[in-house]
Amino acid sequence: MITILFFGLVALLAAIVIALSARYLTRRTAFLITAGLFVWLSYVGLLGYFGVIGNTTMRPPGIAFIFVPVLAFLVLSIFGLRSSDGARVALAFPLWFILGAQTFRVIVELFLHQLWIDGLVPKMLTFAGANVDIYIGVSAPLISWLSTRGRSGLKLTFIWNVLGLIALTNVVCRAVLTAPGPLNLIHAEVPNLMIGTFPFMFIPGFFVPLAVLLHLLALRSICSTNRSP
Repeated sequence: MITILFFGLVALLAAIVIALSARYLTRRTAFLITAGLFVWLSYVGLLGYFGVIGNTTMRPPGIAFIFVPVLAFLVLSIFGLRSSDGARVALAFPLWFILGAQTFRVIVELFLHQLWIDGLVPKMLTFAGANVDIYIGVSAPLISWLSTRGRSGLKLTFIWNVLGLIALTNVVCRAVLTAPGPLNLIHAEVPNLMIGTFPFMFIPGFFVPLAVLLHLLALRSICSTNRSP
């Protein structure tokens, strides 16, 4: 049952990204996003299904085939958003919607909690442990509202986005350091098997970069209108 629900969440978020791209961006940009998302999800899904991601005997280990492209994408996104075209993309979306969309992280945290119960992730990767990401998701609607309340609201919004990135960095580092392989430096009660388990590898392969990208878009949107604190 959890697998079906998880697939439903992946499909829903992918559909929302595609629909919003078509609604707010140019046709060419929306097509590139749709095609890129389809290729990426297919790539991650196939690697996970055939056990490549969970293979720790490879050199480099299987997780590198997700981690390296995601890192490269986020670095390119940072540089891309610094340009005038990047500013136009960020401003094309309503800021309040970008912020409110982070609510999806609450659902992801609930899945992580269930995966902990199933013995696929250590407790520290859940809200019952050292993962505070759920608080970012829970507070997203409030921050979305505050972003419409003038300069003081935008200051709080800016800080919240920075804290959200820190929260993501915390859980990603713990996830990597508890996963089986050469970087397994934190020995928890159980290793992080989620990364190499189909279909839950979409958490680091889709949900995490999506959350980071939403933060980057929000920060760029604030800064590009000269309203950043």
